Amino acid sequence: MTKTDVSGLSQLGAKVDLPQSPEEAVLERVPSGHGGTDFVVRFTAPEFTSLCPMTGQPDFAHIVIDYVPDGWLVESKSLKLFLHSFRNHGAFHEDCTIEIAKRLVSLLSPKWLRIGAYWYPRGGIPIDVFWQTGNPPEGVWLPDQGVPTYRGRG
Repeated sequence: MTKTDVSGLSQLGAKVDLPQSPEEAVLERVPSGHGGTDFVVRFTAPEFTSLCPMTGQPDFAHIVIDYVPDGWLVESKSLKLFLHSFRNHGAFHEDCTIEIAKRLVSLLSPKWLRIGAYWYPRGGIPIDVFWQTGNPPEGVWLPDQGVPTYRGRG
C-alpha cells in the first residue's frame, strides 16, 4: 500500500476558519491510490443548511454525493468546510445542489458523479434535486441513496 501524497493540502491538520461563502471555500484533492479500479465514494451530509435568498430563512437538506474517481479523491475536511460555507449563503435549492456538483466535477474530473439533495419542506412543498454527469461505469456497485421521499403525516 502506498502512502497518500498530502503535500498539496493546506487545511488538513490545520486550524481553519469556516469560509463565509461557497466562493471563498477551498476544495482540495488527493491522488487516488487505486488507479484502474472503479469504485464508488459516497459522502452524506444529513444536516445541510443554506438560506432562502428571498426571506433569509434557513433551508435544510439531506445531501448524498456519489462519485467514481478518475485519479483524484476529494479531501473530506475541505468538502465539509465547503458544504458548511452554505450556512450563510442565500440561494435556491436547485442552485445550491448544482453548484456543489459542478465544483466537485471541476475539481476531480471524476469518471462519474451524482448528487441527490433531499430538501425538507418549508411552506409545505419539498423540492428534491437530482443530477448526474451521465451513466455510471458498467459493473460498479451503486447502492440506492436510501433516502425515502418526504411523506409528512401521510
